Amino acid sequence: MSRTNAPAPADREDGTTTAPVGSLSHGLKQRHLSMIALGGVIGAGLFVGSGEGIAKAGPSIVLAYALSGVLVMLVMRMLGEMSAANPASGSFSVHAERAFGPWAGFTSGWAFWFLLCVAVGLEGLGAAGIMSGWFPGTPEWAWVALFMLVFCGTNLAAVKNFGEFEFWFAALKIGAIVLFLVIGALAIVGVIPADEAAKAASETAGGTGGGGFLPNGVDGLIFGLLASLFAYGGLETVTIAAAESEHPVQGVAKAVRTAMWRIAIFYIGSMAVIVAIVPWNDPAVAEKGPYVATLDYLGIPAAGQIMNVVVLVALLSAMNANIYGASRMACSLVARRMGPQAIGRTFGGVPRLAVLVSCVLGFACVMLSYWSPDKAFIWLLNTIGAIILVVWFFIAASQLALRRRTERETPEKLVVRMWLFPGLTIVALAGMVAVFILMAMEPGTREQLYYTGGLTIALAIVGLVLQNRRGDATAAPAAAPEATPVEPAAADGEAADDDKKPVAADKA
Repeated sequence: MSRTNAPAPADREDGTTTAPVGSLSHGLKQRHLSMIALGGVIGAGLFVGSGEGIAKAGPSIVLAYALSGVLVMLVMRMLGEMSAANPASGSFSVHAERAFGPWAGFTSGWAFWFLLCVAVGLEGLGAAGIMSGWFPGTPEWAWVALFMLVFCGTNLAAVKNFGEFEFWFAALKIGAIVLFLVIGALAIVGVIPADEAAKAASETAGGTGGGGFLPNGVDGLIFGLLASLFAYGGLETVTIAAAESEHPVQGVAKAVRTAMWRIAIFYIGSMAVIVAIVPWNDPAVAEKGPYVATLDYLGIPAAGQIMNVVVLVALLSAMNANIYGASRMACSLVARRMGPQAIGRTFGGVPRLAVLVSCVLGFACVMLSYWSPDKAFIWLLNTIGAIILVVWFFIAASQLALRRRTERETPEKLVVRMWLFPGLTIVALAGMVAVFILMAMEPGTREQLYYTGGLTIALAIVGLVLQNRRGDATAAPAAAPEATPVEPAAADGEAADDDKKPVAADKA
């Protein structure tokens, strides 16, 4: 792909080099993308959060993860199709803008940015909790500040540093899950016996678990489904990162194809191993986490500390990835004149101001957890509760709108194709609507749905106002191309989609 049409960098009086808004580098390699795709979704939600789902759903948690995994695979296939056809650091935000207009890109993009910034703070708190346990008496906020400084510095440097961090983080997480699956399989066939003390404690807690496949009925399955669905969040980052790779089209296509089935094996396989070994109603599953409970049950020495290290790595990896994703999404939005131009300027191919703003907001969320834990912090948690589902809805709706257009105008760009289009796209949209309905029915998730809905509506209104103010070309359903050297394919596609007055990104 040609890079000759990249805007030239500007020399500043202080000797540093800046580039126009949205101009990014190409420091990521295929191995980085592949590991980002695999490791980005493997976080504390799987290692720890899945325990609550198992405690409510019982053995049916396997079905819950399978159902949600199918939905996520469909979403990633759709996103892979659009991102391979038009690689952009704004990913689904750019696709939504091309499909429905600037308001859709604005809404999905800033909602996702807000989600990532809050998640940075939450992951920092989780990692700090582990460190404070290892070093009693140390304040958690100090650990968060340290982690924030490290990963802010990593993301302020060249993008290849982010790629290397994520490569090794993801390798450790994947290695831990593969080892867990191997140990679990050996235990199931009887090669590794269970520890007698742990076995006795588990049997005292609940015998063999009891209750059959659906011990808590359909309600338990629904709870497990909702818990598992949001544990899959994080796959979107690979399509954002692809825009800064050496070969964006080939990179995102390969990463999406290989990641989906492997992640399904990791998630569904892990749940199957856990419920096959440990009684689902053993209190340790929810208290210690399912992985620790399983290793304890098998008598693996220092299982708790081993998993604490893995969870710590998962949290730090997620912090790193979310700072990266938030800064690139903000940079893309600004390049399309949907935010303050100052934070979109790049330095050496890195949007450093966007990185700093994202880190500051993430740390502010941490401070809220201390200053107002019962009000402001809870409001933040509820607000981000269903954002990822809103993003997935935009992805599916955009793919449904753009596929025909791409087939008609640039069919050669469809190097990744959604299966059985449009049937499975419609099935995915219907599945998301069903999840929204289930969330409204469950008391524990209803409030999250309301708060997320309020944020989405507010952003949509602001986006529509901005779109109407800009008028003329920007009101058409086509995205303004990002001013970045990685986007020639995206710019061509967008130009074909908008035969009126395409708006270029501002060049300060």
